[in-house]
Amino acid sequence: MESLEGHTAGAPKPDPVSTKQERIAALAKQSPGMAFTSLNHYLDLDWLLHACILTRKDGAVGVDGQTYDEYREDLFSHLESLLNRAKSGSYYAPPVRRVHIPKAGSITETRPIGIPTLEDKILQRAVVMVLEAIYEQDFHSGSYGFRPGRSPHQALDALRQTLMKWGGGWVLEVDIRKFFDTLDHSHLRELLQRRVRDGVLLRLIGKWLHAGVMEDGAIHYPEAGSPQGGVISPLLANVYLHYVLDEWFETEVKPRLRGSAQLIRYADDFVLVFTDESDARRVQAVLGLRFAKYGLTLHPDKTRLVRFRRPRSGPSPKPGTFDLLGFTLYWGRTMRGGWAVKTRTARSRLVRACKAINQWCRQNRHRPIPEQQATLVRKLLGHFRYYGRPGNYDAIARFRRLVVKMWHKWLSRRSWKSYLAWKKFQRLLTRHPLPLPRIVVRASLAGESLS
Repeated sequence: MESLEGHTAGAPKPDPVSTKQERIAALAKQSPGMAFTSLNHYLDLDWLLHACILTRKDGAVGVDGQTYDEYREDLFSHLESLLNRAKSGSYYAPPVRRVHIPKAGSITETRPIGIPTLEDKILQRAVVMVLEAIYEQDFHSGSYGFRPGRSPHQALDALRQTLMKWGGGWVLEVDIRKFFDTLDHSHLRELLQRRVRDGVLLRLIGKWLHAGVMEDGAIHYPEAGSPQGGVISPLLANVYLHYVLDEWFETEVKPRLRGSAQLIRYADDFVLVFTDESDARRVQAVLGLRFAKYGLTLHPDKTRLVRFRRPRSGPSPKPGTFDLLGFTLYWGRTMRGGWAVKTRTARSRLVRACKAINQWCRQNRHRPIPEQQATLVRKLLGHFRYYGRPGNYDAIARFRRLVVKMWHKWLSRRSWKSYLAWKKFQRLLTRHPLPLPRIVVRASLAGESLS
């Protein structure tokens, strides 16, 4: 059996993948208005091998049921065949397997996730590696979603820093209705061709956009959208919103404003911050028209303008709050008595997390205690890793308390006569402890570290 480890440990290659990516990036930066007509020659066996290394090996399987362990039995033959099919045009993009996960803040709404096959994941990753080298030179600094070296917490930190610097402002909180489901294919092709005109790459992207979706055994072919879950979907979304929103805002909107403004975006989740109220209202009035031009719709109930000025002494309107990336941002007192922009877990996210834990405890209450404890430890640590921001200790501590109560509740219902007294449950927690809440995300600003 051939392995990735054996291949990567061999003799150094004369033209490694990283060098090729640097070459593409340098040319893209040197010629920002140029459309690349020849890119597919970068796709070779080494390139696909590197894409395979970056592909998650334990992810859910696609419609063909193929696992990585099966695929690597004859890895290089499979990759060579995949490469030949991709370049010759004979590659067939199989349907993605659709599953639904709960949507943040909703009891009934779900978010559809498409699961491609393993070969699709590898080939999509290979194309992303090419396109990323180009578009990373074009994307604006306010874009944080699914980009190398960027994270949701960096987006929150940048937003917080802007609000602290300006003493707050007017925040336009925006929600695009079903963005990944309504992304227009014809507009996307036109936007992509501003930078990429390589026939092989465009043909592959077209096949992925038109690949069917398998759900409950039936296949249908949506005329719009890009299935969430595909490796290439986040990059296509970033390209789309780069031209529809970011570039438009930076080059056409900001020069016409009276005051300062800042856009912070993570994929389709974004806010616009203004120092001048009239600027904010003017942009709010035209934003829906701008998105409609490209087949997108703003959610009327979730798009709103928030007054977010730093509180002052004396009679003045109380500043509002707004949500971004699962956090509520608000003005609060620091330990030194000053005002600072703080973040806490958004109520909708806390409710969703508690519902998920409660359902899991109910469904798994008959499993062995050590097994339940191990899973709950993983879930709590995952929650702390994301929500453990400075100033948010009370919220994550509350979540842990609720998890403890829910675990006790369902362990007490393992049978009609198995009520677990609280003292006995406390002894059980001593033997099978759950992790204590802790701040994981490093404070980027001194003001928040004092909150």
